[in-house]
Amino acid sequence: MAQNKTDLLAVLAVVKKYNLKSTEELLKKEAGLTDIPENVAGEAEVNSVLAAYKSEGDPDIYENSYMELRKFVEESLDIYKHELALILYPVLVHMYIELVYNSHEVQAKKLITKFGPEQEYYYQDELAKLAMVTKRDEMSGNDITDTFKSNAFTIRISRDTLSLLKRHLHEKKASVILNIVNEHMYFDLYEGVARNKAQCDATSGAMTGEAKRQDNKIKVYYGLLKEPDVQTLVAAPPEEDDDMDPDAPDKPKKKKPKKDPLFSKKSKSDPNAPPLDRIPLPKLKDVDKMEKIKALRESTKRINLGPELLPSICMYTLLNANHTVTCADFCEDSSLLSVGFADSSIKVWSMTPMKLREMKSAEQLKEIDRDAEDVLIRMLDDRKAESCRTLLGHSGPVYRTSFAPDRTMLLSCSEDCTIRLWSLHTWTCVVVYKGHQYPVWDVRFSPHGHYFVSCSHDRTARLWSTDSHQPLRIFAGHLSDVDVCIFHPNSNYVATGSSDRTVRLWDVCVGNHHRLLTGHKAPIYSLAFSMCGRYLASGSADNRVLIWDLAHGHLIAALTGHTASIHSICFSRDGTILSTGGLDCALKLWDFTKLVDDISGENVNVSHNPDVRDGEPYLLRTFPTKQSPFLTLHFTRRNLLLGVGMYDLGM
Repeated sequence: MAQNKTDLLAVLAVVKKYNLKSTEELLKKEAGLTDIPENVAGEAEVNSVLAAYKSEGDPDIYENSYMELRKFVEESLDIYKHELALILYPVLVHMYIELVYNSHEVQAKKLITKFGPEQEYYYQDELAKLAMVTKRDEMSGNDITDTFKSNAFTIRISRDTLSLLKRHLHEKKASVILNIVNEHMYFDLYEGVARNKAQCDATSGAMTGEAKRQDNKIKVYYGLLKEPDVQTLVAAPPEEDDDMDPDAPDKPKKKKPKKDPLFSKKSKSDPNAPPLDRIPLPKLKDVDKMEKIKALRESTKRINLGPELLPSICMYTLLNANHTVTCADFCEDSSLLSVGFADSSIKVWSMTPMKLREMKSAEQLKEIDRDAEDVLIRMLDDRKAESCRTLLGHSGPVYRTSFAPDRTMLLSCSEDCTIRLWSLHTWTCVVVYKGHQYPVWDVRFSPHGHYFVSCSHDRTARLWSTDSHQPLRIFAGHLSDVDVCIFHPNSNYVATGSSDRTVRLWDVCVGNHHRLLTGHKAPIYSLAFSMCGRYLASGSADNRVLIWDLAHGHLIAALTGHTASIHSICFSRDGTILSTGGLDCALKLWDFTKLVDDISGENVNVSHNPDVRDGEPYLLRTFPTKQSPFLTLHFTRRNLLLGVGMYDLGM
């Protein structure tokens, strides 16, 4: 308090010196200072207060301040050292930006050259980009400077660690660092013991630090929607009432037909599922219900996988396709395969003996009986059936394709900034969706159809419906390209992965993000939800697959072993096996059931993440291809694993 009064008196002296009477009176009134002597403060006190402002313009003080801070971190007790070390990187970046802004290019270059290489490896790319900004004019429009100027860098820190840091900065009167800490950093405080090195590393790595605990507190309805009742469509033989037959009194009574055991079990409602009317979903047609019945019957023939019973794997290798194939995708029942090419074309293959038929001409359609049960089959022309179809329309490389659940339509996105919807009856483009301003990296249909989601270089993801040419929601918040997007199995949420090294879970109902997940050290290229909907797996260019618990927003496991980016992740249909495929030409199978069982016995620590499990005990098998990096992985309804890759002679 005494120090504050001295500072106020020093400020009053400056105001008096420049004869600013109205300001002097106002300051006295607000600060409650009365009966002040003529000589309110000595020259020394005035200089000490002004030193804080002068030092910001003195370029040489930045290097000394940073060295003092680094020395303080290194000499701190081990219990606090690792959390304190988290502030070094954002302080260095803001010091560099301030020096460049004030036209001290030489000192800025010296600072980043001297201290840049000692920062964590995952920040080196950004520091290299930042070092290219050497003049104030170059700062506007630069991704890194814009991000750091407009977003506070978040650090999760214990109260004791923060008290230690603030005490040091006030004692040393490190005004440059104090200003940076106060203006550009956000400390997410928690009570308890400071985190160790492994816990700090687990959630660090994103462009603007860690996720705030507040970001992951909203309830997420991760449960699955109740399956619709399809039993009414199952044909049952008509029951005969034999008691009423006077001509056959001695005839034995017929037994009532047994109910199909497949439909006798009633599906239980999941307590974590969202209400059925939370978002409007399309009503199931009879055709859709018959498809559900077919899928249910097929699931009874499914092989239950496990450590002792691994899936059979069928690998499709695309030859003479190096640098020309960009993506591949299977439909839900594994009967169709689509492949996108860099020359803007799309090819669709039939994976069954049934060829791809085309709709008859308008003249021939007039002759068809519209009331016939098999009207859709009659509309298709067997004479024009082919095993492969080519779709043309995009004007740039195709980056992703996605089949509708009913296999009647296909979505594609491209570098030309558009999304196209193709009819798989007429094999033509029926809608072009325009909204993104830059290349569209990914597009995915909802598991329930009707809705789809896209993501782009413009840093947004967008929710669309097939019947509207305008997006229904724009999910904005990522700080760099949104590289991958995927629907939750209940269609109420969308997950996105970005080059800002974060994963976000968005609520399609309100458009806000309900989970912000940090921990990856490189851009994220693949996402997959577990069959139960509670867990999310993300694959990245840091060669790791991270497993997240969406109930609490915690990172629970890091699966390591790949030696290149992971571009494909898929869960088995029974949820027991997780498969991952990378650009290292390796397919790995992980025991997901064992991982979930091990986690369920742990107590959740609400202050920070639980200890992240290492993936090695859960690795079941690694299958190398010869020279084919993986484009996609897909489990069939019977748990056969399909993979697609292109043969790369240069690997």
